[in-house]
Parts: sequence; C-alpha cells; structure tokens
Amino acid sequence: MGFLNRIFGHRKTETVSLPRRVSALGGISPLRGGQVVRGRYDAATINDDNRRHWANADGLSANAANSPEVRRRLRNNARYEVANNSYAKGIVLTLANDCVGTGPRLQMLTETEEVNNIIESAFFEWAQAVGLADKLRTMRMAKAEDGEAFAMLITNPALPTPTLLDLRLVEGDQVTTPYFPQTKGNAVDGIVFDSWGNPVEYHVLKNHPGDDGAQMPQEFNRVAANAMIHYFRADRPGQARGIPEIMSGLPLFAQLRRYTLAVIAAAETAADHALVIYTDAPANGEAEELAPMDTVELEKRMATVMPGGWKLGQTHAEQPATTYAEFKHEILNEIARCLNMPFNIAAGNSSGYNYASGRLDHQTYYKAIRVEQSHIEKVVLDRVLKAWLAEAVMIPDNVRRGLTESALLGAKHQWFWDGHEHVDPAKEANAQETRLRNHTTTLAEEYAKRGKDYMAEIRQCGKEAALLKEAGLTVAQAAPKPAVDMTPQDDEENSSQEK
Repeated sequence: MGFLNRIFGHRKTETVSLPRRVSALGGISPLRGGQVVRGRYDAATINDDNRRHWANADGLSANAANSPEVRRRLRNNARYEVANNSYAKGIVLTLANDCVGTGPRLQMLTETEEVNNIIESAFFEWAQAVGLADKLRTMRMAKAEDGEAFAMLITNPALPTPTLLDLRLVEGDQVTTPYFPQTKGNAVDGIVFDSWGNPVEYHVLKNHPGDDGAQMPQEFNRVAANAMIHYFRADRPGQARGIPEIMSGLPLFAQLRRYTLAVIAAAETAADHALVIYTDAPANGEAEELAPMDTVELEKRMATVMPGGWKLGQTHAEQPATTYAEFKHEILNEIARCLNMPFNIAAGNSSGYNYASGRLDHQTYYKAIRVEQSHIEKVVLDRVLKAWLAEAVMIPDNVRRGLTESALLGAKHQWFWDGHEHVDPAKEANAQETRLRNHTTTLAEEYAKRGKDYMAEIRQCGKEAALLKEAGLTVAQAAPKPAVDMTPQDDEENSSQEK
C-alpha cells in the first residue's frame, strides 16, 4: 500500500464542517473561503398543495418522452380534435394559408440574366405540375396536427414537364421500424443516425398501419437520407421526432366543447321543463295529494286553478350564459398562444380590437410566420431546388441553353412569399413613401414585403411607361376610375343637387 500511495499520491482526507449562516430568504449566504451558495426554489418544492400538479414530471430524454406510443396517441387525439372542432380546424387551416399562401416563388441570382429567367420559368412550370404549394400547405398542417411531415423525393414519369422529380408525402405513422427496439444505438423509431447525429436512412412502411389492408408483420423500405425530407420542430436538444404543435391546447379544446355542450343542455332543460308544480307544505301536511311526476297540459292564454297548497313556478336556465362569450374568448386566447397566433385570427373576430391593438398583435404573429417560412426554405425548398437542378442540368435542351452544372455551381437564390395585406393601406403607403424618401429602406425590401421581385416589377413599370408614352397618355389619364356606388339614396341626392 505504501508503494501504491507513493505512485498515486494517496493522501488521507478529512471532512471539515464550515459554519453556515442562514439568510433571511431561507438559503445559505456566501461566506469567505469560497463556500457554495445554495438557494431554495418554490418550483422545486413538493408539498401537499402541489404534489398532484407535478405528479407527471419526469426526467426522460427527448426521444424517450416522445416514444412511439406517446406520439401515436397525440397524433390520434389531435386529428380527432381538428376533425370535429371547427375552431381547431380553422386555426390549422389559417396557419397553413398564412405560412404558405399561394406558394413560394424562386429568384435566381446568377450573373447571367438569361439563365436566371430560364431557371425561374422552368421551376415555376414544374412547381405548378407537381402541386408544390398544395403539398407545402399539407405539410404545414401536418406539422401542427401530427407534429411532423415527411416527403420522399421520387421520380414521377407521368409529369408533363421535362424534369420528372416529384414529392410523395408520407405521414409520421408510416415512418417506423416494426418489431425492433425503437431506440437502439443510433436509431430512433424509423430513423438511423451516424455517429455525428446525421440521418443516414429512414424506414418507411410499405402500407400505412391504419389501412384496412395492412398486413402483419409489416414490411418496410429503407430510404436514403438524401431522398427524404423530414419537416418538424425540435423543441429539445437531441429530439429526433416531432409532436403536435397544438398538443398543449388539446385539453383546452376539450374543455371548450364540454362547456358549450353544458350551456346548450342547460338551455334545453329549461325549455323542456317550462313549469313546475311545488308546495311549501311539509310532507303529509295540509296540501292536497298529487301523483308525483304527473304532467298537466296548459292551453295558451288560459288561467288555471291549482290544487290546495300547491303553487306553479317556472324554471330558469341557471347556466351563466352571459359569461359564455367571455369564457370562449379566454380559452381561445390560451389555445392560440402555443401557435403564436393572436385571438382575433384564431377566432376570426376582431370586433373588440382597435387599429393599434390589431397592429401590435399582428406584428408578433407575422414575425412567427417569417420564422416558419425561413424554416421551410432551409428544410424543404432548398433541398427540393438542389435535387431539381441536379436533374434539370442533364436535360439536353437545358444544356444547349447553357444550364450546366458548372454554371449553377454555388449560384445564389432567394424565395418570395405572399405579402400580408395592411389593415390601413393609405397609412402604409404614406409610411412607405417616407421610408424611401429618407433612404431607410430600398425598393427591393419594400417589394419583398409584398412577396414580389423588385427587378421584375421595375421592368414592368418601364414597359408601362413606354406604352403610355407611345399612346400619349399620362399615368393619371390611364389610371382606372374608381367605381361609383349608385344606391337609391345617391340618386336622390344627385337629383336634388341638380335641381
């Protein structure tokens, strides 16, 4: 032992207790000598009051918490709620329409303008043929409802375009590894990763597990990572699969439906039981004996005489119907918060808003939309464009026109989305004019806000100016005249003025 102690430097250790000074806040104050400060957190304290509230808290990893069974239940519940709740359906549809709109538009930024026009025109034709905007909206809805969406890059010989690339959408249920440990080594339920965390391959079932003709055991295909697009939001480090974005709002949707049904049931009960015969006399008292639960029909506008000791009373709907609208407002506001969506957009009702509050709420929502569009560009569109260009440069007609891989190597591009309409176009136009005059913005930036390419718009303005000059007209003369709403009242006013 002495030999080992000399080699490893083993020394006898002693435990020294340092004096502690409890602070007024219940923790330990720092002392000289480097004593560690220990604090007390209310959220870390488990007592009789909050024990049930924190009962489901766990320390599972992101992939263990989002196990296949948990994700399956969440997907099924979210799909059921969206299919049966008009508010949930409207929120998901609005989110997809605002994020994708009519679809993204490509602008190439190579040094040759002719090459840019050829690529942009060919890509637009291909996007229309494969329904790219429709598929992007479906993927955005699936991300909110299912938590994730998959798109396989395949070859579709039925396309009418020279480029046969296509996107085949796949639900998250179909991407899984059946009858294998769901989390084993570098594999996480249908996705195999390398040692650096990059996806290598995806396991896609040949048939959807929910199909009527699905057979057991199910067979699956191994899809290479470069042929699969996985669109989801990772909320935790290391998370490999997505969960529904409306997950935290699902219990609130259920409460909203239950409360609505309760209000309706109370109103129906009050309407069905219009009158009640009751007595204040004690049991076996002086009131005349009546058959319990007996019914009496009353005619309209007729007076009646009650048996001795009995009174006629009308039941009222005690359900607080006056607070129903307030309850719906608060619960919808809480539901939409998990999607960064303001209440007036989620409810489709801006009656309680003024101009300033509406603009303020929309700023947060539009910022979330821009973040989501940037995510779609990086995860989906850039990969689609890269695969499309790799196939387009092999077409003989494109090669003859100069579309070669060397010409497009490292070429920059950008995507344009639909702009958002302003609440007050006149105020926005004045603000835009002021920004341009003060040189705090550019034409490219202002056109980009409206989802337009400034170069194409400026060319169009030049064509229109040349055509006006050729016709000998001014802009004011060629401008469309505003439509006049000739109502009967307007006709009377005009005739009175003429007289």
